[in-house]
Amino acid sequence: MNREELLQQTVQAIDIKAFDVVGLVEAMGKTAFQGRNLGRAAKIYDAMLQDKECTIILCLAGSLFSAGLKGIVHDLITHNMVDAIVSTGANIVDQDFFEALGYRHYVGDPFADDEVLRQQRIDRIYDTYIDEDQLRVCDMTIAEIAENLEKRPYSSREFIEQMAVYLERRGNYGQSVVQAAYQHQVPIFVPAFSDCSAGFGLVHHQWNSPESHLSIDSVRDFRELTQCKLASNYTGLVMIGGGVPKNFAQDTVVAAEMLGFDTSMHKYTIQVTVADERDGALSGSTLKEAHSWGKVDKATEQMVFSEATVAFPLIAGYAYHKGNWRERQPHHLAELFTKPQPKVVTV
Repeated sequence: MNREELLQQTVQAIDIKAFDVVGLVEAMGKTAFQGRNLGRAAKIYDAMLQDKECTIILCLAGSLFSAGLKGIVHDLITHNMVDAIVSTGANIVDQDFFEALGYRHYVGDPFADDEVLRQQRIDRIYDTYIDEDQLRVCDMTIAEIAENLEKRPYSSREFIEQMAVYLERRGNYGQSVVQAAYQHQVPIFVPAFSDCSAGFGLVHHQWNSPESHLSIDSVRDFRELTQCKLASNYTGLVMIGGGVPKNFAQDTVVAAEMLGFDTSMHKYTIQVTVADERDGALSGSTLKEAHSWGKVDKATEQMVFSEATVAFPLIAGYAYHKGNWRERQPHHLAELFTKPQPKVVTV
């Protein structure tokens, strides 16, 4: 197959608004194994939305947006069901910002000949494809944004806001989590910001501007997310996948304590993961284990050992159709960092 034939059928985003899954999820909660766990996790998320003092932090790891889950996160933002996001860079830059530039992800084949794909400049994410040439445009757009900002350290949140400003000025192509979060004052943190398309763009920027360039301050990211924790009476974590976003959000409790503040553990926590806890790695470590570190209240936590494209639409759809978000007041956490816009310089 040639390049045009391979990049033909686009991945379609799931619309949780179109399917009322409340009855199904409640029935699953009365079964066993992961069905029961998923049912309880969905109820815990709904409890977060009903708790007027709870700030909800959504953690995202894995290749979620390319797999059709971007619309869910967009809906959570626009319907006031999340107050802050901690994510891997791939979801925010390579997938969301990439699509906002007008590009798409395509249905692929996990058994394809990867050498053929390489020759056709097509990158494979399990059973989806992405156009490498278009991805390079995304890389260079990040470099362009960097070139036009004041040269100083930025938190990832600050830089992602400037990505949204770029989209506001030029117009985007369809739903964008980056843009929706900016419009609804939901800060997005990407602790490992260079581990994605942004990294390539910023390396290009720094390489070509060795004497004067911007940088990403990951410590500032940690401090700012800790500020979000300190500004909240209680917090709830909705974690899809594990990795850096999971630990980064959990660690805000310890960081607050290190700064001398008496803060509560995360009151509610759910995690969807396929990782195994037995190898001692972070992604599969249980929430009960996190309680031993003083991060998570074990009274209201639930692990769901399931793949994200199966579990996340059901959990989010349940909470959406229960409707308790309608009475919830927005937290507007981005206001914590409100200040004059970074100076734009002429290149």
